[in-house]
Amino acid sequence: MYFAIATLAMAIVIETLVNNWSYVGGAKGSYMLTPEEFLWFDSYIQMLFMVMLLLTLAAVAVSRVLSASRLGRGLAAIRDDETAAECSGVPTLRLKLVSTTVMGAMMSIAGAPFPFFVTFVDPVSAFSLFIAVNAIAMPMIGGTSHWIGPVIGALLVGATQEVVKVTVSSELNVLIVGVMLVVFISLAPQGIVGLVRAHWRRRAR
Repeated sequence: MYFAIATLAMAIVIETLVNNWSYVGGAKGSYMLTPEEFLWFDSYIQMLFMVMLLLTLAAVAVSRVLSASRLGRGLAAIRDDETAAECSGVPTLRLKLVSTTVMGAMMSIAGAPFPFFVTFVDPVSAFSLFIAVNAIAMPMIGGTSHWIGPVIGALLVGATQEVVKVTVSSELNVLIVGVMLVVFISLAPQGIVGLVRAHWRRRAR
């Protein structure tokens, strides 16, 4: 949780630095030119959608493989009780560094198509607090105890935001994510996956 809060603060700090860095364009941002050829697709949007879909499937596959590996078991032990994991011989610092590196790389890859989708990027949008909050809220709401949790959280939060954006206003998106995050942390700390597991355990008894 402390690392997540520090990540939010770092996003704001980097936004301020880039906003005042003339070498990358500063606050005025930059326009992205769309390609004239779309490979074998009918439109640019279709091509971009397929790129994003493939990146999503790749990220889910990597997450699933890691969760079932020795690295994933070590991270699960750290999540449950870091002190006990360290006493059991789990290299906590090394695993956390590896996890941070891998997840940071995946987040960077996921963000690469974003400027080509919006066709314009500036410090405010690239380091938006909304993106940082979403990156934390989706796995927390879906559940971090299983690889499918962040997928469920992303589908739920993303679908809710799109419905609200179309029917009400996009300005309410951050408020909705905040309310959902508070509700789940208070009532279901293990997320949706935790609720389902608890339900099945009760039925098994």
